[in-house]
Amino acid sequence: RIAASHSHVGHAMSPNPAKKARRESGPVTGPDTVVVLDYGSQYTQLITRRVRELGVYSCLLPGDVDMKRITDQNPSVIILSGGPNSVHVEGAPTVPEGFFDHCQAHDIPVLGICYGMQLLVQRLGGSVEAADKAEYGRMPVHTVNDSLLFKGEPTDSQQVWMSHGDEATKLPDGFNCVGKSDAGAVVAIEDPKRKLFGLQYHPEVTHSERGFETIKRFLFDIAGLTAGWSMQNVLDEQIALVKEKVGPDAHVICALSGGVDSAVAATLVHRAIGDRLHCCFVDNGLLRFKEQERVMKMFKDHLHLPVTCVDDSARLLAKLKGVTDPEKKRKTIGAQFIEVFKEYKADVEKKTGVRPTFLVQGTLYPDVIESCPPPGSDQKHSHTIKSHHNVGGLPKELGFELVEPLRMLFKDEVRKLGLLMDVPKQFISRHPFPGPGLAVRVLGDVCAEGALDTIRAVDEIYINAIREAGLYDQIWQAFAVFLPIKSVGVQGDQRTHSHVVGLRAITSSDGMTADWFQFEPKFLQEVSAKICNQVKNVNRVVYDITSKPPSTVEWE
Repeated sequence: RIAASHSHVGHAMSPNPAKKARRESGPVTGPDTVVVLDYGSQYTQLITRRVRELGVYSCLLPGDVDMKRITDQNPSVIILSGGPNSVHVEGAPTVPEGFFDHCQAHDIPVLGICYGMQLLVQRLGGSVEAADKAEYGRMPVHTVNDSLLFKGEPTDSQQVWMSHGDEATKLPDGFNCVGKSDAGAVVAIEDPKRKLFGLQYHPEVTHSERGFETIKRFLFDIAGLTAGWSMQNVLDEQIALVKEKVGPDAHVICALSGGVDSAVAATLVHRAIGDRLHCCFVDNGLLRFKEQERVMKMFKDHLHLPVTCVDDSARLLAKLKGVTDPEKKRKTIGAQFIEVFKEYKADVEKKTGVRPTFLVQGTLYPDVIESCPPPGSDQKHSHTIKSHHNVGGLPKELGFELVEPLRMLFKDEVRKLGLLMDVPKQFISRHPFPGPGLAVRVLGDVCAEGALDTIRAVDEIYINAIREAGLYDQIWQAFAVFLPIKSVGVQGDQRTHSHVVGLRAITSSDGMTADWFQFEPKFLQEVSAKICNQVKNVNRVVYDITSKPPSTVEWE
């Protein structure tokens, strides 16, 4: 078993030459690297994250790179991700030419997940066909516990997260089936001699009951990797990268949203370049109750960052008036964000005599995977879900180059990074807040019928109740939603026709998958009564009990 400190060295089936080469070259990333080839799954970055959690450096490459890009990383292990395609369809993405020969020649273990398992089967002489019945969501599978993948499992049944419409119908020579679903689909395969392994389900998501243990067993017991990478490595590396990218003279602007991501990004960049960083907090009229006052106090008293507050609420809300389409709202907010930064950039240049050329953003991994893949991102196979959470892209004429020190990290990793830099825990534990703010929590026109004031009041009551109940830190994210409908009610012996609001609270470790939080009925009853009694425009409260997937976290 791997120790809690991740100081574990696994017992490999045989020595790994790739590991020896990495040790001799003395990489700063640690003694081992796991390369994840991305075939477009929503969960691909989670694989990278799970590997890192176990203290092993992992990097992501597009699935159709040439072999040189892979060999340049000198991988100790290669993982093939899931994806939305079918391997038997013409033009489907596949591994580069010579991939399996290289892995055999250099003794590199390979794990295929979902689409990745189907690639293993199809490319090595087996058959993959459309399943009679697709399997999606959480379901039981039955495993062979004297196999390498499941050795030592407490039972031969576990709940896993499925997401596939194809299945392996014939395995290549040398492979054993070591797991099946209730419906009889092959869900786990292995060829111990060639160190090739496949899982039809997603072990990387939290809803796979013992998926993390399976990944751990594969990395340490099967592949024999060594844990030698940490968040301290990330901090040191990113500070060095920021210094190198920005250089000794350039000035940098950072937008502080009041959230954890931008604050941690700013703190890291401030460590790297000091007073050449200029931060501003934009009040765009879409903030929560007393948000400007609260976050400016936090920046001043706790983070010690020099911050200018820019009130742009009147201009943005005027542009949003009458806009109901969610994407148009996001893009309008993004465009106005750019205008504000043009003006702030000019102010900084006037004060310092130096034109700032860099813009810091707290972009995270989930922001990237759930966005239209930007040019040069190396993410080619993802199916688009929605445009960027924060900004829809910066025009070239703006003259900014992005600095995104958190781009390769998940939210919990960002929090760990913040604690390493002494960002206060009370700030680190804040729930995420979307880039477009309350615009995605007021469905329809944000300027309609006092919607913003209503949702601010409702949200304040809801969040305060969660804190008072001691539940805040058990919840990943909680918020209220203003619905563009009215309902009939009776308040004060009078018939009313007032607004409906929704409440949402989720549990998650990464934001990629989520379950709704199961409050006690008494809590919901009391919160609903408080809202209807204290917010005069509301006479009905509903609670969202939908997981992600099929829903996203936000309503828009």
